[in-house]
Amino acid sequence: MSQAVTLSPPRTAVLADLIPGALARDVLLVAGGAGFVGLLAQVSVHIPGTPVPITGQTLGVLLVGAAYGWKRAAATITLYAALGLAGVPWFAGGSGGYVGASFGYIIGFVLAATVAGFLAERGADRTVLRSLPAMLAASAIVYAFGVTWLGFYAGMGVTETLEKGLVPFLIGDAIKVALAAGLLPTAWALTGRR
Repeated sequence: MSQAVTLSPPRTAVLADLIPGALARDVLLVAGGAGFVGLLAQVSVHIPGTPVPITGQTLGVLLVGAAYGWKRAAATITLYAALGLAGVPWFAGGSGGYVGASFGYIIGFVLAATVAGFLAERGADRTVLRSLPAMLAASAIVYAFGVTWLGFYAGMGVTETLEKGLVPFLIGDAIKVALAAGLLPTAWALTGRR
């Protein structure tokens, strides 16, 4: 007598996994995600007293990271950074190439998106309460790289570096973290899967 074995479908790890066709999906997601972050980088405001602008790219990094999972997120933001450094004008304000004072933030984006994706694969993107700490951790990584690089690049002391590379961005980044932490669980709810 044979017994039928019922297998439940595998649990989806991140939102991007809902799209069928693995290789084509991944190529399109990586290219599209890099373009998305580049588009959000054009939302750029230079503020007095700091050489680093406020941009929308951090929001893009958080969303891509958590929606794509760590491997796709790392590939996406690495592509974004590499093409931007090679001259594609999709960094803040349509700039490309070496971005001087902002270089550390760009490098921090790669690790931040990777960490956000890693945490999302473990369910950190399913509710606001779980998403919020993941987005905060990713933002802290961006600051760790960005502020450190800015201090070395500009030859500033710790206090001045924090005043120019951290403090002016806290309110805007808190809003971006809140948006990302709210949008991802909302997207999951709209899919009918969690």
